[in-house]
Amino acid sequence: MRILIVYWHPEPQSFNGALLRRACETFTREGHDLRVSNLLDMGFDPVSDRRNFSTVSDPQYFKQQIEEIYATENNGFSAEIEGEQLKIEWCDLMIWQFPLWWFGLPAVMKGWVDRVFAMGRTYGNGRFYESGVFRGKKAMLSLTTGGPREAYLPGGFNGAIDGILRPIQRGMLEFVGFSVLQPHIIYGPAHLDEAQRRAQLEGFDLRLKNIFNEEPITVGSY
Repeated sequence: MRILIVYWHPEPQSFNGALLRRACETFTREGHDLRVSNLLDMGFDPVSDRRNFSTVSDPQYFKQQIEEIYATENNGFSAEIEGEQLKIEWCDLMIWQFPLWWFGLPAVMKGWVDRVFAMGRTYGNGRFYESGVFRGKKAMLSLTTGGPREAYLPGGFNGAIDGILRPIQRGMLEFVGFSVLQPHIIYGPAHLDEAQRRAQLEGFDLRLKNIFNEEPITVGSY
């Protein structure tokens, strides 16, 4: 199977970095085709502007969606953005590996979505949700939190994790057609000891070995 991992964390030695390395080792060992967008190593700029494009629809007024449609029709995305779009079109499964920051994606990963999920190319013209461009493909969030599990339960200190992740799982992934798998969440890795961290990595390895047998979840409304 063909797998794309999109990763960002500012520290390569973080537990997110360890999860990325373990995923790469597991998928390679299992014989899958793997590509990684390591946004940290790439120095990916999250800011959208005309650099997204090699074409120009309206030189007087920048409206990103109009330029995206024009670029889709005229092979006009920059090499950087085109490369990321091709990776998404290539994969069977996409995994996003990141730390949960301020109840959402870190800025660099959110900017990757802003720039790469382009109107005309990845959605639009009635291609949304079940009719989305990427229907038939699966996606999974793999993330860490700062707080413990009980803080993310219904009625907990931060509220239910399902509600926190819904804008990402429903509003980004399902919006463009992906079927979403149960998120893989490591709660408060900074508070775990070395043996507990190793156990979490082994659990991640076991899940990834069997991930193509998993059924999508129903994201629902919260």
